[in-house]
Amino acid sequence: METGMVTTGLELPGFRIVRSLGIVRGIVVRSRSVFGTLGASLQTMIGGDITLYTDLCEKTREDAFRRMAQHGVEHGANAIIGMRYDANELMQGVTEVLAYGTAVYVEKI
Repeated sequence: METGMVTTGLELPGFRIVRSLGIVRGIVVRSRSVFGTLGASLQTMIGGDITLYTDLCEKTREDAFRRMAQHGVEHGANAIIGMRYDANELMQGVTEVLAYGTAVYVEKI
């Protein structure tokens, strides 16, 4: 599925929703490594963007997004509307990131 066919909106401009196929999701659970935690701790002393955590968060969201899109394809979707992210800390240093939305089949108007 093309990333342009995923939107946080409830419609996809230029397309008509033909079928709604239900909720799809992509879940990733990640923990910080000892080395990553140490490196990020050193970065906090300097201040500014903690790039080790920024990169970890970006990669995790990207993986959750990709899994959600794949789940949509498995349901016969060619688009996803109402897409959102959610994150929960399961335990100290372990975070779940969820990407979810409504899988739809659309046709060009």
